[in-house]
Amino acid sequence: MQNSKLVYSTESGRVAETEATNLRSTSTDGIVRIHRETKGRKGKGVSVIHGLDKDAKELKSLCTELKKKCGCGGAVKDGTIEVQTDDRAKLQTLLQAKGFTVKLAGG
Repeated sequence: MQNSKLVYSTESGRVAETEATNLRSTSTDGIVRIHRETKGRKGKGVSVIHGLDKDAKELKSLCTELKKKCGCGGAVKDGTIEVQTDDRAKLQTLLQAKGFTVKLAGG
């Protein structure tokens, strides 16, 4: 019963178990994209990294390393990494040093 929650079904009245899914942000072409977003953040810019096909533990460690090297905050949400910086070029060079193919996307 690892990562499961009990759910009540109104159709059958039984309690069923559901497995939590492991969210991953994958790209079909193998390219990691760095977007800049300000929507819903009161005008503050955040760089969002999409397309990393890693599990949650690896994403968290990569996020921690990027935050330390950029000197800013960040988080892992829904299989993507959000770093609180506008310096996408620095993120691009850091990820390319790790062996990823990186493109800057968006404005």
